Formats: sequence, structure tokens, C-alpha cells
Amino acid sequence: MKRLLHILLMAALLLVSSYDASAQRYQRVRGVRSAYWGVDSRGDSTLYVTLLEVRVFHRARDLRNYQRMVRAVKKVYPLAVEAAKRMENLDQELAKLEKRKDRKAYTKAIEDALKEEISPMLWKMTRYEGKILLKLIDRETNHTVFGIIKDFRSGFTAGFYQALAKLFGNNLKLEYDPEGEDEMLEYIVKYYKAGIL
Repeated sequence: MKRLLHILLMAALLLVSSYDASAQRYQRVRGVRSAYWGVDSRGDSTLYVTLLEVRVFHRARDLRNYQRMVRAVKKVYPLAVEAAKRMENLDQELAKLEKRKDRKAYTKAIEDALKEEISPMLWKMTRYEGKILLKLIDRETNHTVFGIIKDFRSGFTAGFYQALAKLFGNNLKLEYDPEGEDEMLEYIVKYYKAGIL
């Protein structure tokens, strides 16, 4: 434990020494959430640094699971972000259409285009990566994939795709729980968005 404390102190000192005190300007450093110069009560310039949280692993198995999840997030997170954007655009376009028949035809056309575009990528994914993708789509859109299909297509179509997903060992009703089961995934996504991974 003392060794870990020494390493953390050395890292903090290296971070502080990497800033140019005379110029007093912010420089982006990996692992730093925010940094700014302030003046204390004595008139001295002080660097205030807020570091990102660091996860400590105790077992090699935990580290392997973490590394596996990092690889999966790097591969599927951009797809989840794209899904959120497309869902927002789809909402806007459907709001413009008045007739139910037109909305149904539009969603069917979007579904066919997505199948053609995304199916090759999905076939190259592992079950684990698919599970992570389902959770990240729920994170980005606040809706499960099952709920999205049900809202935009129909309950029957959502049930069909759910049965198909179950056949391949997945579940379209997976929900994202950042404070429970998906705590490690939430850390990894934050690190990925910060550009650390």
C-alpha cells in the first residue's frame, strides 16, 4: 500500500512539474480532468489539479476482464453514439409526417437501409461485444433496443428480433446500470470519451 502511495505522489509531482509556472497557462495532460492556477491568501500562485478517478485491480482476472471490456468499448461505442444520433433524426423526421402509413413506410425504409449498412459489422462482433453495444445504446438513448424497435416498428417486430437475439445468446431488453453491474463499463466509457484509452 505504501508503494502505491509513493507511486501516486510521484505521478502528482510529475504532473505539477509539467506545467510552465511562469506562463501560467493550461496545458492538456492525460488523466487530468481540470487544472487551473489560483492565488492563495499569501499571494502565491498555486496549481489546482483535479485528476480522473483511477481504478485499482486486485486480481489478474479483473484486469483481463477490464482489458476485454476496453477492447469492446473501443469497437462498439462509436456505433452506440451513431445510433443515438440516428434515433434523434428519426424522431424529427417522423414528427414531420402526418399519416401513419407514411411513418410506417419511412421506418421500414430506414430499417432496410440500416440492415444493409450495419449487418456486416454485426456479423463480425462477438456475443460479448453485442452485449456491450446493447448496454451502450441504452446509455446513449435512455431506451432499451427492444423499446426502440417497439416504438418505431411494432411489438411483433420487437418480439421477433428479441427471439432472434435470444437464439444467439443475447437480450434486447438489457438495461444500463452505471452504479451497479455496469460500474466498470461507465468508467471505461468516461476514459474513452476523455481520450485516455
